[in-house]
Amino acid sequence: MNQAIDKQLTGGCTCGHVRYQLIVKPMFVHCCHCSWCQRESGTAFAINALIESSAVHLTGQEPVIIDTPSESGRGQQIARCPHCQVAVWSHYGGKGPVISFIKVGTLDDPNQCPPDIHIFTQSKQCWFQLPENTPTYPQYYDRKAHWPEAALQRFEKAISVIENKVRLD
Repeated sequence: MNQAIDKQLTGGCTCGHVRYQLIVKPMFVHCCHCSWCQRESGTAFAINALIESSAVHLTGQEPVIIDTPSESGRGQQIARCPHCQVAVWSHYGGKGPVISFIKVGTLDDPNQCPPDIHIFTQSKQCWFQLPENTPTYPQYYDRKAHWPEAALQRFEKAISVIENKVRLD
């Protein structure tokens, strides 16, 4: 995925209090069909665009961060509007706050971020037909086998912040 943005990627919650702009394209987009995401989102799957948190610029009010459990046991922090409670992004336990999982449905134009991969398809809803032209995995996948090299480099650079902090603590 080319890092340059063809069209401005902006988004926000339903009531408009939390607004954001992505200053680069996301590194990769997951469509997760796990039962945990189904329950959490109240729908058949969750579509998350992974991006460096430093590339998410608030243009509205700050979201509130809610600590919630996750299937992995490491938890996640969900950024929600303090007014309408819509989730706009998450930070998962293993990646800390340096990687944001943008809820693609909160983008003003979600069509700008179609899924690059479908994961945890072993628990997908039986009525949902997976697209033939997008990779699918029954569980998770090998990032290095699917991500573009530039995205892998961005990801490694972002998570090195976490690794350096752990070494310093």
